Amino acid sequence: MAVTQASGVKHGFGVDVGGSGIKGGIVDLDAGQLVGDRFKVLTPHPATPQSVASGVREVVDHFGWTGPVGITLPAVIAAGVCRTAANIDPAWIGTEVYPLFAAELGDRDLAVLNDADAAGIAEDAHGAGHGRNGVTMLLTLGTGIGSAIIQNGVLLPNTELGHLEVDGKEAEHRASSKVKEDKDWSYQRWAKEVSLVLETYEKLFWPDLFIVGGGISRKADKWIPMLTNRVPVVPAELRNNAGLVGAAMAVDTGLRP
Repeated sequence: MAVTQASGVKHGFGVDVGGSGIKGGIVDLDAGQLVGDRFKVLTPHPATPQSVASGVREVVDHFGWTGPVGITLPAVIAAGVCRTAANIDPAWIGTEVYPLFAAELGDRDLAVLNDADAAGIAEDAHGAGHGRNGVTMLLTLGTGIGSAIIQNGVLLPNTELGHLEVDGKEAEHRASSKVKEDKDWSYQRWAKEVSLVLETYEKLFWPDLFIVGGGISRKADKWIPMLTNRVPVVPAELRNNAGLVGAAMAVDTGLRP
């Protein structure tokens, strides 16, 4: 479980591995907020399992943290095995993640999970989904589309809905923010594609709320009002800290996808 400080505040630790950086920090688990600043090291290239694990250890050691650690990866993690590799080296595929990180971090509780899943857990508990019941879907609109589905606080891991085919094309090839940028679309033009994707998700999963993250969510006022789907859409609130917070929450609750 997480370390409880003398003040009575329960602290955890999360590390978020991305294509460009490995960042981590101490998390107030009751508030869902960072305690102090994050620390970041550059993601090594090539981002092999061993080199990334060493980077994670460097981040953890920076804080002198000796308790449990939650770690996100841009990958599907199923039964403790990495099944995909997005923005990390292909050598990750087939890697058993718990022995890998335990060799670097020693004998402590660990949780390793998909980065979008971690962000979804955090947003549902402490961000835009706080206090809402039913099915929440978090979508990160960036280079691709990451996804997380949470029902009343319970995660359905590794959904990978960005790869779902929508009208003959993968969702993330239709409505990611990269597509908007590459095609130089207006927000209005792009919103039509996002609406089509959201409408497809609605038909299949019947969510009660969409939370959208990624850098483009900072300009949500420019495009969310243009969406035509049925279910409410709100921007993520925890921003770049969602992965860290969700990772710390995951290890605190014993989640091991």
